Amino acid sequence: MDKPRQGFAGLWNISFGFFGIQIGFALQNANMSRIFQSLGEDIEKLPGLWVAAPLTGLLVQPIIGHLSDKTWLGRLGRRRPYFLAGAILAAIALFVMPESPAIWFAAMMLWILDASLNISMEPFRAFVGDMLRRDQHSAGYAVQTAFIGAGAVVGSLFPTLMDAIGVANVAPPGQIPDTVKYAFWFGGLALFLSVLWTVVTTREYDPAQMTAFAERDAAAEAPAIRALASHSYATSLLWIAAGGAVVAIQMQFALLREVLLLGALLIGYGLASMLAIALARGGNDKNMLSSIVGDFAGMPPLMKRLALVQFFSWSALFIMWINTTPVVTQYHYGTTDPASAAYQTGANWVGELFAIYNGVAAIAALTLLPWLSARIGQARTHIAGLVCGAIGFGSFFLLRDPTQLIVSEIFIGIFWASVLAMPYAMLAYSLPQAKLGIYMGLFNVFVVVPQLLVATIMGSIMQAFFPGEPIYTMAFAAATLLLAALAMLRVVPLMPKGGLAA
Repeated sequence: MDKPRQGFAGLWNISFGFFGIQIGFALQNANMSRIFQSLGEDIEKLPGLWVAAPLTGLLVQPIIGHLSDKTWLGRLGRRRPYFLAGAILAAIALFVMPESPAIWFAAMMLWILDASLNISMEPFRAFVGDMLRRDQHSAGYAVQTAFIGAGAVVGSLFPTLMDAIGVANVAPPGQIPDTVKYAFWFGGLALFLSVLWTVVTTREYDPAQMTAFAERDAAAEAPAIRALASHSYATSLLWIAAGGAVVAIQMQFALLREVLLLGALLIGYGLASMLAIALARGGNDKNMLSSIVGDFAGMPPLMKRLALVQFFSWSALFIMWINTTPVVTQYHYGTTDPASAAYQTGANWVGELFAIYNGVAAIAALTLLPWLSARIGQARTHIAGLVCGAIGFGSFFLLRDPTQLIVSEIFIGIFWASVLAMPYAMLAYSLPQAKLGIYMGLFNVFVVVPQLLVATIMGSIMQAFFPGEPIYTMAFAAATLLLAALAMLRVVPLMPKGGLAA
């Protein structure tokens, strides 16, 4: 038994909620450094404040993926309860964020916002697999990428639109401009309404139907917890030792305190995996911890190779989101003073640049990528996208006229479209249907772990070698994308030639 084929309206409804979710992410990505600097924070300390985003994703996504695989709330369904709950919490955070009276409050709201967005976002990845036939997965992720790009354009441009109609774009020191406030309030409303659209216009397949659809995946449903019981504790001890080494290095060289968080996470995972193995050996085959750790240890080979590519790709993206505003305002507008009109004009231009790369991504996802992947295959198309990203980031060193950065963003937009569509299209083909949620959540660990490394380590590197020179972060971004392209060469032999078109 196979699922019914979805038409354009079905593809639209399944992914429309991502339009609002991405408005929220775009507002966060383009404006949080601006908010922190407006409230008085130094450039070198920005990565530490951004640590909330990857940490919440690391904790939330595997848990939500595991839970959503096993949820069924009648008419509300399996994934949709998480869409709705996350959207409500994220909308509240967006309304409160621009009223932050101090840096600590803004950082706390960033934690809440990012956790809430992750609660909504992660099940949307699995939702495509739930609702679509395998031969439509690629088309589903392409449409989803188009909505991501469109939502990001709207979120990124809104402060500039407010400025154009006369809303105050400059605020006294220690305050957030009205353009940013109105953008966040609009974003909260748009996020909630777009997710509500998907909740209302879609109906998920019930457990009996999903069992019938997943029959061909029965052999792939390996008992992850039983397999975990045969693991030794040696790997867990290595994780703990690595965490201890990170803590020791931080103390020896007086690195930023955020590095301690990285060490604590490594130690924490080692301890959690030891507990998971012990529970599995004790015959407890119903606990979430052992299930998540077991699935993580038993990832399919293609997923492991794509995970390395994701690691390098998202390192570059997080570098961009943290540092583009400081880079553009300092090197293209000649100021580091957040209270100046030049800084706020530059920050608005960053929003427009982000809108450009997202707009390019929305178009490329539906035009360039399908055309290219039909001719050279999805894996080689993704290599081309990664190289485009490296060119885009590297060009920041060469271009000094702010308007010339449009060229940089076109290359980055092609890369962004590829990173949002290609890995998920390749991955969905190889995953067992009944475990889409947990595997998508675990795959996104390799989206958030590099962000966590950037947030904890990049500040120490910049402080030690390039103090007050954020432009060099773009060199790091370009280099990591070239490494991602090299890592993709290991994926090419595992992928058949074929395009995104359904």
